[in-house]
Amino acid sequence: MSDPENNQDRTNTKPPGIRLLECAKKSTLSYKTHQAIVLIITFLAYASYHATRKTTSIIKSSLDPESPENSFLQSSKAISWLLGSGWAPFNGENGTALLGDLDLAFLFVYSIGMFFSGHIGDRMNLRIFLTIGMVGTGLFTSLFGIGYWANIHVFYYYLVVQMLAGLFQSTGWPSVVSVIGKWFGKSKRGLIMGVWNAHTSIGNISGSLIASYFLKYGWGWSMVVPGVMIIFVGLLLFMFLPVDPESVGVDKDENDKPDFPEKLGAEVTKPLLIGKINIEKESAVGFLEAWKIPGVAPFAFCLFFAKLVAYTFLYWLPFYISHTAIDGEYLSDEAAGNLSTLFDVGGVVGGILAGHISDRLNARAITAASFMYCAIPALYFYRNYGHTSMTINIILMLITGMFVNGPYALITTAVSADLGTHRSLKGNSRALATVTAIIDGTGSIGAAVGPLLTGYISTQSWSAVFSMLMVAAFVAGLFLTRLVVAEIATKWQDSRRGLTSSIRRSPTVEV
Repeated sequence: MSDPENNQDRTNTKPPGIRLLECAKKSTLSYKTHQAIVLIITFLAYASYHATRKTTSIIKSSLDPESPENSFLQSSKAISWLLGSGWAPFNGENGTALLGDLDLAFLFVYSIGMFFSGHIGDRMNLRIFLTIGMVGTGLFTSLFGIGYWANIHVFYYYLVVQMLAGLFQSTGWPSVVSVIGKWFGKSKRGLIMGVWNAHTSIGNISGSLIASYFLKYGWGWSMVVPGVMIIFVGLLLFMFLPVDPESVGVDKDENDKPDFPEKLGAEVTKPLLIGKINIEKESAVGFLEAWKIPGVAPFAFCLFFAKLVAYTFLYWLPFYISHTAIDGEYLSDEAAGNLSTLFDVGGVVGGILAGHISDRLNARAITAASFMYCAIPALYFYRNYGHTSMTINIILMLITGMFVNGPYALITTAVSADLGTHRSLKGNSRALATVTAIIDGTGSIGAAVGPLLTGYISTQSWSAVFSMLMVAAFVAGLFLTRLVVAEIATKWQDSRRGLTSSIRRSPTVEV
């Protein structure tokens, strides 16, 4: 039976683009079609978020062309011609520290805003919320670039603009993960979200290439063009993103239904179950209650250190490459920006690989911890041998990107979605954005600390910076020790059960 009032509500909440497609097709879109739209739109949305986030790392060498590590650069006319004279106030003696302060301001506001965004996202239409965030991000990213034509040399102008950009950027991640979690069940979630999470690296790569290309016309274009692009994608999202199946009036496929309804009790009839779940969905999960979900705190603190490493590369890798001789030669800003994209190419492979392995092993913690420990030797070899030749630099950068971004991608996608639909929530899916915000918000504090410390430590030695990153990777793995031990114990018990009863089915491991 259909309820006319519910059908009317669903029509009102349908995105205009979906209504247009259904009108042209003269029939409703299938569940699989909606899933495809969700994957494509959210992929483009968060890729554009990261593209605008990457631009500041590309223009750093134009703002501060002096090398803190090699006095040769300061006196070499050839290098001075390559890098230019800089942009006040960032081309002074403390220019590198000021750039680090910009990163800190952006990421500090981003991480704080993340907690509030998750709370708000669970309580309002995510399509509207994301559109506001993307338009705001594009506006303030462009305002940073406008400082080039307006000839603005006031540090606090750029500081305030970066802080406001960080605030609007924080709307993205909790919202897109929440939407994905509502459309896809736990089956193969690691692999699907591992592939989908390539948007992070694709966004970084496209942002680097676009910013590097326009750098020759003036660094302002490197900010304004990505800013305009995210506004366009935001309007596209407003037109087409279906937030959840209920909002567009489609029923979930059997394979995509969440696991928790059946786990509540096999002897209870389905109508009673559905009624109970719908009642619980009326109230969103509180902030402190979400912290108490098993596994949230360990993964959140692990991500703190994982993002410290990843975001140090995100913000400082092009700068490091342009100020480090590779096979005796220094690269231009544009060449350094293009080369740095290979780190994100490795990140795409790492995210997909980590998701696939965690699905096959049914062990998120073991996979994430293993990747973090493997990142330590990768960082060591890249620092000590990456400068010997371009080929070795490329190979080591790809490997480092794979191990650094693999666990970061896994934790922020599949793990967050798993914990946001944890069985302790008894079917309440309105914890997704809050749990995602807690995990990624905590990680983003680490993302703010890493680039800040790098801005100061790099003035003394880049070797010290890489030592800091290796320690951070080790600590990130340590935070998952208890969960790793629990997963190994469960695997051992399952194998012993298998010896005594090969027919018995092994239980699903919950992180």
